Amino acid sequence: MPGSAALGSLGRGLILPAGLLLTWEVASHSGLVNRQFLPPLEHVGATAWQEMASGELLEALAASLRRDLLGFALGSGAGVLIGLLLGLSTIADRVVMTWFNGLKQIALLAWIPLISLWFGFDEMAKIVFIGLAAAIPVILNLVEGIHATSRKLVEVGEMFRFNRAQFILYVYLPAAMPSLLTGLHLALIYGWLATIGAEYFMAAGPGIGGLIIAGRERFDMDLVMLGILVVGSVGFLVDRGASWLERRLIPWHGASARA
Repeated sequence: MPGSAALGSLGRGLILPAGLLLTWEVASHSGLVNRQFLPPLEHVGATAWQEMASGELLEALAASLRRDLLGFALGSGAGVLIGLLLGLSTIADRVVMTWFNGLKQIALLAWIPLISLWFGFDEMAKIVFIGLAAAIPVILNLVEGIHATSRKLVEVGEMFRFNRAQFILYVYLPAAMPSLLTGLHLALIYGWLATIGAEYFMAAGPGIGGLIIAGRERFDMDLVMLGILVVGSVGFLVDRGASWLERRLIPWHGASARA
């Protein structure tokens, strides 16, 4: 049954994290690792309870998620527009894609000095940085999906004398939808990672990255490890949620992939 198969897959996916947490606990209690560098899980749990009771953890998480969603909206929106332009225009594809493929090889963190110079170190710079991380996979996947559109679909549109807007709405976008959703899925993941990077390398402020920085400066490893666990947990939930949404929006794509 699909439900039991999904639960089985989730269970198998949890084996490695559970094993790592068990190894962490054993190493911390056995003295193999200094507790100042790897605190026991119960100490991290106590810190989590204190941070939640004070409201600081939820406030930091809400700030990071808000920043992430704004950057994702900016990047994915721009990515769709640029992807349509590059995918539908032969001239734009030839002129732009060559240098775009070169620019995408630059490590994302290398853009921080330039973004900081243009937008400062405050909130706008962080959102732009997150947007850049989200835009790249959307552009690449959408262009690939448009280029892979079946010629027969284009001929049907020509037979019905579609105009440019109708070709985009009824031919290219539906045909490229699986690729676009894959790009949006990656944009969500990259956007979350970029959120933490922006909070860590740009001006300190509310957010999970700021929480980790505060723990590092106070040498409070309980707080640092709590921040890392929150980052990993949110990333896992974002990935699973995006996968679930993809299966609901284009169930035929998942079925063909399994066939």
